[in-house]
Order: sequence, then structure tokens, then C-alpha cells
Amino acid sequence: MTLDLQPCTSAHAALVASWARSRHEAVMWCGEGEFPVPAERVVEWQGDADVCGYLLVEEDLPVGYGELWLDAEESEVELARIIIAPAARGQRRGRRLVHQLLAEAAKTGWSDVFIRVHPDNDIAVRCYQGVGFGPVDAALAQEWNALQPVEYLWLQHRPQR
Repeated sequence: MTLDLQPCTSAHAALVASWARSRHEAVMWCGEGEFPVPAERVVEWQGDADVCGYLLVEEDLPVGYGELWLDAEESEVELARIIIAPAARGQRRGRRLVHQLLAEAAKTGWSDVFIRVHPDNDIAVRCYQGVGFGPVDAALAQEWNALQPVEYLWLQHRPQR
């Protein structure tokens, strides 16, 4: 089974938007209160110069989506809006996607890689911890959450040496 990472295009926006099957899943995925998530929203995300959207593709079929948010000022990358197609869940595709996003992040040369997770998204937390993410300092998490709609769990990638 070959899983490749490819840039996401607007042609895939409706498919990606359809993967959130409920308002709850939409909130867990992207903080989006609107359900179903409009395809136009996924297209809008790609319009930000500091956002790089990717698809995890298996035999020409997209099975996952995730983004890199690049912050040149801080020399850091945030992984964001990660979702797996419903039919591909529970098959370690999330871990594969995160590993490949981390490989893309490494190409920036920046060693600080973060991710924020909704505090109720236990499956995602286990996935991210399984690929080497751990909690940031509590004071830093508090600072970053000051303007957020919920108190996210902030994690930093700590590659195994």
C-alpha cells in the first residue's frame, strides 16, 4: 500500500469538506461551527500564503487531509486541520499523514513543530502522542489559549533521538 502526500487543490475541497460527518466532527477537525463545512471554506484556507494544504493519497484516492501553517517570524510550523476520510479511519492513516506532514515541515529547516487539539478529541491526542508530540509548557499553553474559543491542548513534536 502506497500512501503519498500531494498538494491539495480546490478540486478536492468538496470531498475534504464532506469528511466531517457531524457538527461535532467539524468542531473537532477545524473549529468550524457551520455544518456541513462548505467546500468554499476549504478553498479559502488554501488562499493564505502561510498555509500549505496536503492530501494523503492511496492509489489515486484521497484518504486524508492536513495543513502546515508556516510562521517565518517565529521559525516554527503548526500542523493543523487534520482529518481522515471516514472509510479510512482506524487504519493508522492519521499517523501516516502526520509522519508525512512532519517530513514536509522538516524541509523548512525549523525545528519547532506544534499542533493544537480540541480537548475532547481523544483519538487525535493518542495519534499525535504516538508520533512523538508532547504537551508544551503550561504557561505557554495558557498564553496561546488566551484568544482561542476553547482551551486547546497544545503539543510540540519531540523527535526521538
